[in-house]
Formats: sequence, C-alpha cells, structure tokens
Amino acid sequence: MAYDKFDILTSTAVPLPIENVDTDQIIPARFLKATERKGFGDNLFRDWRYNSDDTPKEDFVLNNPKYSGKILIGGKNFGSGSSREHAAWSVYDYGFRCVVSSFFADIFRNNCLNVGVLPVQVSAEFLEKIFAAIEADANSQLEIDLPKQTITLKATGESESFDINSYKKENMLNGYDDIDYLTKMKSEIQEFAAKRPF
Repeated sequence: MAYDKFDILTSTAVPLPIENVDTDQIIPARFLKATERKGFGDNLFRDWRYNSDDTPKEDFVLNNPKYSGKILIGGKNFGSGSSREHAAWSVYDYGFRCVVSSFFADIFRNNCLNVGVLPVQVSAEFLEKIFAAIEADANSQLEIDLPKQTITLKATGESESFDINSYKKENMLNGYDDIDYLTKMKSEIQEFAAKRPF
C-alpha cells in the first residue's frame, strides 16, 4: 500500500514528554482486530485520551486545541513493548507524518518506516530544546528535511542531523512500501528471470 511521499515537512508539533511509551499505550490490544490500515487513529493513545465513558480527558495533549501539527514529539524510548504494527498505523492514521524522540524501539522504528511515518532520532539535548520551544510557543515550527536528513527549529535555526537507512529513505521520498519498490523493478526482475536457465 503506497503512502504519502515525504520530502520536506514544516509543521507545528504535539509534545508528549513521557518516557517509555510502549505500543500498548499507543494502541491498546483490544483494538487490534482490524487488518486494514483504517480507523486506528481514532484509538491512538485511547486510554490516555478518553475516560471509561468515552468523554475526552481534558488534560491529555491530543485533546488540547492549543497543540496541532503533523509531528509528534515523544520522550525517550518511544514505541517499546510488543511488535504490533498497528501502533505505527495508528500514528499515521491520526495524521502524524513524523515522530521525534531521543530513542526508538527498533521494531517500532521499522514499522513506522514501512507505513510512511518518519522516525527522527535526536540527541537528548536537542529533544529538550524542542520541548522548551513548544512550551514557550505552541506555534513553534520544525522543519524535517529528509533529503538532507536534518531537523531544524525554525525560530532559532538550530539543527541536528538524523540517520536513516538508504533503502527506507528512497521509499519514503517516493511514497513506496516494499511491494511498491518491487513493482517499480518489475521489468528488471523479468529481464533477470528470462536469463535464468530452467
């Protein structure tokens, strides 16, 4: 399933300064029955967003109209726990295209890259600067430049580089998942296959 191309994203951000956010908090297990990547955004951080009677919890950041944007800023060790890819689906389906943290669980990071969410790992010091900037001004913008692999605080110009696998980077830039990448190479694969002895 193809997803949005990612090139340069300039956006405000939603701060979630909580460490060790695991995948069960991102999308509780009771919402994993669906197999299509649809509707998961409604239950992103469900138990943190809503009371037992489904009324919104006013003190949770996603329920605060002050904060918006396509970038989620998480605390250290974001996406730990079970390997459910639904966690990445819920982040994407909610509308986030980038998650920033000082450390990601490997499986969550890869699941994000597979569905079009860019995980940007920064230093602990730069993460604190981002949180401080958003706390001072909720309209603070970040620029995520995938071609250059940089993240920049627009107000100050402070910037850091981030790493990404070259294959995943190409896929993100083109909006490909793994199947799209192989489909793009169909003629090359057919040509190679034709040269193989039976």
